[in-house]
Amino acid sequence: MNYLATSDGWLDIGERRVRCALGPAGVIPASAKREGDGASPAGVWPIREVWYRPDRGPPPACEVRVHAMTPEDGWCDDPADPAYNTHVTLPYPASHERLWREDGVYDIVVVLGHNDDPPVPGMGSAIFLHICRPGFPPTEGCVAIARADLEELLDRVRPGDAVEIRPVP
Repeated sequence: MNYLATSDGWLDIGERRVRCALGPAGVIPASAKREGDGASPAGVWPIREVWYRPDRGPPPACEVRVHAMTPEDGWCDDPADPAYNTHVTLPYPASHERLWREDGVYDIVVVLGHNDDPPVPGMGSAIFLHICRPGFPPTEGCVAIARADLEELLDRVRPGDAVEIRPVP
């Protein structure tokens, strides 16, 4: 099953549409995606795995691989580093995102298979489905939805499912 996120700020979970946030630069072709451009890449991105903060809730109920996060978990976003667009253990010498955040946005992180097989330096990293900030402000290029909606989506997820990001004409 594909969960469709569109540039007009909606994501379909089965028959239900929920609000979502995408990058401030809009939805662009994946071939044009660049590290740090603030755009969400158009395409169908497989759901690879889920990370969650165990101090902020139980593991999500889903049939894909789930990892309990620690403060040492990060994601490399340095195109010059061999670990680009992969999980890293902190401290890490190259540029990275910290997964263990205080703002709650990454309390549940769904890793989407954008630019990961294999990662091409500079074509974008850390495209996640995660929890939105209040008011649905733009992400850095990820897809973000309300926590309850994310938990509902994960209840439905099966191996092979994907998130499609699509511009709306």
